[in-house]
Amino acid sequence: MIRRRASRTIQVGSITVGGAARIIVQSMTRTDTRDARATIAQIERLADSGCEIVRLALPDKEAAAALGEIRRRTRVPLIADIHFDHRLALAAMERNIDQVRFNPGNIREPVNIAAIVCMAKERSIPLRIGINAGSLPRHSTEKELAARMVETALEQIRFIENLDFDLIEVSLKASSVLATIEANKAIAEMMPYPIHLGITEAGLPKWGAIRSAVGLGVLLHLGIGDSLRVSLTTPDPCEEVFTAYEILKSLELRQRGPKLISCPTCGRCEVEGFYDLARAVEERLLRLEEPIAVAVMGCVVNGPGEARDADVGLACGKGRGVIFKKGEKIRTVEEADFLNALLSEVEDFRSGASACARE
Repeated sequence: MIRRRASRTIQVGSITVGGAARIIVQSMTRTDTRDARATIAQIERLADSGCEIVRLALPDKEAAAALGEIRRRTRVPLIADIHFDHRLALAAMERNIDQVRFNPGNIREPVNIAAIVCMAKERSIPLRIGINAGSLPRHSTEKELAARMVETALEQIRFIENLDFDLIEVSLKASSVLATIEANKAIAEMMPYPIHLGITEAGLPKWGAIRSAVGLGVLLHLGIGDSLRVSLTTPDPCEEVFTAYEILKSLELRQRGPKLISCPTCGRCEVEGFYDLARAVEERLLRLEEPIAVAVMGCVVNGPGEARDADVGLACGKGRGVIFKKGEKIRTVEEADFLNALLSEVEDFRSGASACARE
């Protein structure tokens, strides 16, 4: 079992971050925030995919002005992402934003940071100190970069604490997996505030999901991290949410949606089109929200065992397969019926689980 690092809590709208609260999944809109309608629509799609807090870029006054309508018409806690101009943070708080993230790498004047803290204190709005490696001077090694990120974060924490404010969250992100791990391991021992995790600029989904899983997985396994965002180069931020939950599910830290277990196939597989079968099952499972484990296995070596351990499983053999449900053999089916028979048992399992929940 993973033992979470003890931290203070902050309240971001209706969501508790830190302490014993669940690890919170976040993402960021891709829309132009000045387009309130498009931004609201994307926020709602993110919420439907399981995103619990949404961050929005506020690049200028027009974006800040649109935030009022966005805040009124959305149910999800929102974070204003502020760079360069501290006045945008003030404008966001005037429009009832739930949290402000500011970057000390490009908002450096103490008087400007103090203005942000003063209004946050008046309105009890938490602040995220967002350290991004790309906004800091270059360093020759990951260890030097990690040390500078920690140093910058601690400077900001001390400054804000001296203004008698402690509704603080901290994030230290780099595109370097090793620097991100080292920085977060170090800061976790030096301050009591919740930590938001991410590998920034992780890349396109094929690469970014792997880099994020490695970096965030290491930190989460060490008990570090109270919220996270998987940063992917994709027009659809819901893909970030899916990847985040898969990382958390793999460490048994959160359960949301199905888990598909399928073999990689090898020369022992005697099912034609096994890959297509697995993809078809995946496509159907992606529509579900319930935590259900489904196994699709292609041969007799590990197939029966994995299928038996899943909630619903199919162990395929030559021309025929066996369907298991909660460890029990349910029936034998012909190869032509593999997909429909398995999906039918999945639906039956879901119906039974729903009935038990109602009782």
